[in-house]
Amino acid sequence: MASLTAAAQKRDTSRADTSHHLNQVTVRGYLSEQLLLNIPASASVLNNGQLSLQSGNSLVNILNTVPGVRMEERSPGSYRLAIRGSLLRSPFGVRDVKIYFDEIPLTDAGGNTYLNAIDVNSINSIEILKGPDGSLFGANSGGVVLINPVDKHAHSNTVSLGINGGSFGLLHQTASVQNKTGNNTLNIGEAYQNYNGYRQNSSMQRKYFQLINQLNYAGSHQLRAIAFYSDMNYQTPGGLTLAQFQTNPQDARLATKATPSAQDLKAAVYSKMLFGGLVNNMRLTPTLRNVFSIFGTHVNFTNPSFTTYEQRAENTIGLRTYFELSGKPKQNFTWKLNLGGEWQQTNSDIGNYGNNHGNKDTTQTQDYIHTIQSFIFTRFEGHINQKLTIEAALSLNNYQYQFQNLYPLAQTGFIKRPFNAELMPRLAASYQITNNLIWRSSVSRGYSTPTTAEVRPTDHTINPLLQAQDGYNYETGFRLRDKSERFLLDASVFYYRLNNAIIQQMHPDGSTYYINAGGTNQPGLEVYFTGWLLRQKAIGFLRGLQFNQSYTYSQFTFRDYSNATTSFSGNNLTGVPKNNLVSSVYALLPQRFYVFTQYSFTDKAPLNDANTVYASSYHLLQAKAGWLLLIGQSQFNLYAGADNLLNQRYSLGNDLNAAAARYYNPAPSRNYFVGVNAKF
Repeated sequence: MASLTAAAQKRDTSRADTSHHLNQVTVRGYLSEQLLLNIPASASVLNNGQLSLQSGNSLVNILNTVPGVRMEERSPGSYRLAIRGSLLRSPFGVRDVKIYFDEIPLTDAGGNTYLNAIDVNSINSIEILKGPDGSLFGANSGGVVLINPVDKHAHSNTVSLGINGGSFGLLHQTASVQNKTGNNTLNIGEAYQNYNGYRQNSSMQRKYFQLINQLNYAGSHQLRAIAFYSDMNYQTPGGLTLAQFQTNPQDARLATKATPSAQDLKAAVYSKMLFGGLVNNMRLTPTLRNVFSIFGTHVNFTNPSFTTYEQRAENTIGLRTYFELSGKPKQNFTWKLNLGGEWQQTNSDIGNYGNNHGNKDTTQTQDYIHTIQSFIFTRFEGHINQKLTIEAALSLNNYQYQFQNLYPLAQTGFIKRPFNAELMPRLAASYQITNNLIWRSSVSRGYSTPTTAEVRPTDHTINPLLQAQDGYNYETGFRLRDKSERFLLDASVFYYRLNNAIIQQMHPDGSTYYINAGGTNQPGLEVYFTGWLLRQKAIGFLRGLQFNQSYTYSQFTFRDYSNATTSFSGNNLTGVPKNNLVSSVYALLPQRFYVFTQYSFTDKAPLNDANTVYASSYHLLQAKAGWLLLIGQSQFNLYAGADNLLNQRYSLGNDLNAAAARYYNPAPSRNYFVGVNAKF
């Protein structure tokens, strides 16, 4: 597991991962490691050093530093994630983004991802590929996230321990062991997190265990066993109206004449997840290798909520494999060719019952849904004169589900809902104009099938008429560094034209359903700058100063979308702020003290499709100070920090198109944390 002290070194340049050698950052998202500087794609890497500068209790702050990425947490543990898009499809959970844990899909065949099952300190690094990229990763119209749980190149024996606590009953403990014996490296980790919550009925608890075993065999072959178990529960306080939000933001959803309060219903989520698989990487010849993964997941999910008491049992099996053929290197031309495929099936047993004060009551409906998703892909990459990189990729995607209602219809067989096979191409190029300026451009098709939770939403009505959304994304950009490799500027503009956009709607009782709402026009601008304003050094009071800046502009609007009485065409896309800005400063001080501060601005955002209600803009300021202490071979990181220093009243995750105008999920007021990590 990643330790917050993992970046500490036996020298004053204590954050090697944020070193001024910025061009050394690599990505593996395109099947083999490449320098980030040269790839013809909009991609970002969050390394262990960057992760460790945050509080270590949530993914929200760190992922929101990436331009084009929007992560929210409606209540502790209730994640939502969008890349270059809206959260309209993700009122509960993570959808429309394909996520991998090592080489294994964390996203199931039904399109859902239990990202909140993972403890943040179990992650070594994160890669984000922005824009649709189904050519290698199957159906998605948002982007791809690759989670690397361990550093595959680390081979030392280590023990890491950590604990932190803070406001509102926060307690977070982690421990991990890495042992290398001969050709085998074993990583075992565990974590426990408890949080009482800022609002009423908003506590969270997670127990997490992870195992990664890497065996190098027969020379250049490698076999990895990957597994984790997560037992998580979190209460759901529910949304407030604006008047309630302004009067007492710590309230949970209040009782009405028709509905009890969140506390009365004991509204909560209980989720247990077992995830595992094997990844085999074989070097068949000097120019040919194969990666083969086989995996499975089991999830038990229980959700007493405001409209129902839901229980789900979900089982997923699958495999993924690809070959990589490398051409014989020549002075002016090198190339690689990939061919592979992925298949997975998720079987869901879903039952809904009345919620009698947190207890299961009479049966409302029960369904089986079996979902199969598969695709084959090929990719060619060529490098000409060490300046021009070209990439062409194509995948053929198949998707279908079948459903059977056991109650009340007592159907005796499954009803199949197939989708047409869809091609997803991608063409991209980058050119090294000078040694320090690289231009890139790409066009790719996005295609995203409706998820199980959209086909069978919380109104319990299966909708086989819901169509997949698709569209083409066009973009261009550049990366610019200075000669001394201290600074990097990464900028891109894009236009994504989405068809058959899947949009969430609400019934008066608060239950949800989904429709295809014409389309969306999504032009945007993303800029990221990072650089050492003052190089790291061993003398003086200020021994290093790094500045980071990200900016996102999103001019997203509806197209050809109307209901029975109103046209929403031209309206701003619900839940998407036009402007997002995140700035941070990291300062190194004598005796290995450090200070990290981060400021973010989030623009106002429409809360309904009609654009009649907007969430206000807000400013967030956080800070963390620490001391890296070395005693012999042991490393200690003592730190303290604060979030929301400006004590802003804001909602980090609004309920869009909410019934009875209950849009707001208030985020914590000013809060503090303190902790220590040790590595031996």
